[in-house]
Amino acid sequence: MAESQQSNQNGGFDAARAKWEREFAAGALDTRPIANRSGIEVKPLYTPEDWSGGNYLNTLGFPGEYPNTRGIYATMYRGRSWTQRQLIGLGVPEDYNKRVKEILALGASALSLIPCNSVYRGYDADEVPIELLGTCGTVINTVEDMERALDGIPIESLSTAMNDPTPFTLLAFELAVARRRGIPWNKITGTSNQSDCISHFVANHMFFRIDLQGARRIVIDHIDFANKHVPSWNPLSIVGQHMQQAGATPAEAMAFTLCSGIQYAEDCIARGMDPDSFLPRFTFFFDISISLFEEVAKFRAGRRIWARLCRERFGAKDPRSWRFKFHGQTSGVDLTRQQPLNNIARVTVQAMAGIFGGLQSLHTDSYDEVFSTPTAEAARIAVATQNILREEAHLTDVIDPLGGSYYIETLTDQMEEKINALIDLIDAAGGMYQAVNKGLVQQMIGESALKFQKQVDSGEQTIVGVNAYQIEENDADYPTLEYPARERMEMQVKRLTEFKKTRSQSAVAKALDVLASAANSKDGNVFEQVVEAADAGATHGEICATLRREMGFGQPLTIV
Repeated sequence: MAESQQSNQNGGFDAARAKWEREFAAGALDTRPIANRSGIEVKPLYTPEDWSGGNYLNTLGFPGEYPNTRGIYATMYRGRSWTQRQLIGLGVPEDYNKRVKEILALGASALSLIPCNSVYRGYDADEVPIELLGTCGTVINTVEDMERALDGIPIESLSTAMNDPTPFTLLAFELAVARRRGIPWNKITGTSNQSDCISHFVANHMFFRIDLQGARRIVIDHIDFANKHVPSWNPLSIVGQHMQQAGATPAEAMAFTLCSGIQYAEDCIARGMDPDSFLPRFTFFFDISISLFEEVAKFRAGRRIWARLCRERFGAKDPRSWRFKFHGQTSGVDLTRQQPLNNIARVTVQAMAGIFGGLQSLHTDSYDEVFSTPTAEAARIAVATQNILREEAHLTDVIDPLGGSYYIETLTDQMEEKINALIDLIDAAGGMYQAVNKGLVQQMIGESALKFQKQVDSGEQTIVGVNAYQIEENDADYPTLEYPARERMEMQVKRLTEFKKTRSQSAVAKALDVLASAANSKDGNVFEQVVEAADAGATHGEICATLRREMGFGQPLTIV
């Protein structure tokens, strides 16, 4: 009887499918193949023939259970919402302090510090033209600057993310501030957001201060130091954002990020660290494009692959080591100067993709970031977008709400297959360091970027307001944040000059000498000496200059 019913059901399914196929072929306006940004063909309909739900425990499992496809915690957002982490950087430290207090009052639950571009490049304020200071971030050169930036901010109870490339002077300054306030370092929580030197070498040259081999050494020193002395800090944030914004497809961005994670894990193991001692503090940072379902599948596939890598390749036994913790930022690349208010809709879709993908923290871009550092009003809208999605749209009511969708599960499997194939390619090239030194990763990203741009130029990919639905408009219709007043920047440089004069010159000289010795030793911890130099009064620029001299100036590979 059961077999007869199954046969009738299958026969009915086949007949219904054939009828739909005829009606679709007769009524479809465009029957050309459609593919997502990762090159996966997207069918008009998905059924149990695409994904049957078989082998549930091995491929999906329950939230918080291996392989973590449906989330890394049993409760996910029913237990704790994602952290609302708005990136902020503006003018002098007092400007940052004022803005961050405003953002926290609006509902942000953690803070991120974006330094001035001069800081990213490894220089002090008195080493660059004054017109460039404070326009894209906050000028932080000394412990005193950090004290002003964090004045009244309870860093012992609030997570702080430092957008802080090698050699991580911002964290060093924060630890010095904690020491002065009498706060134990085990109370300091947060992330070294820009610790991934591989992503800088590949796609963010402004952040690349020190030769790749030297940067590689310092990153592992940083991880080792934090594990021992700042145990609640995440010393490594492996960044897919830079590579995706440079043109990598979502599948490529995930694959290359996981390859970087593999490289760092293997470097830590080679240092003698136990995988279960460092993997729980590995975090990831991704761009979230407007390709909603593709992004959801990217995150679900990446989470599953990472869990398997940690357990099977690295031999981690603690389930906490298998967790794929990631921060998502809505994609600034998708935002447009044309009709910029449309960016609010774009950011909302991107944020939904990240939430459905199971992120742990989220930054929503402001609609006006295409013009300047966000205005206060635009920043309020960006924060409110997250509040609306959580509290009005109720996106947190159900864990992994798209799980079980024929489309999402098929796409997750297809993304996993593409990502694993790319990991195999990088492994065959000798690992991520070898692959980027050869230019393999850069070449692939460049080809993907060119392909997408051709789709935009031809009109195959619609960008509302850019190549379709255009209107006459004027940039002047939208307010922008004014550049910091010159006199404030002059005040900041004067303050730095005074600081350099009044500090203990002998203590600074000694600390920098010890830092140089650590860089040239085989067993000294370079980051430990960065912390001591910062506390002794050395500036950001002096620390970077010392390490550049000893370890080499960063020269990213250019692919033509």
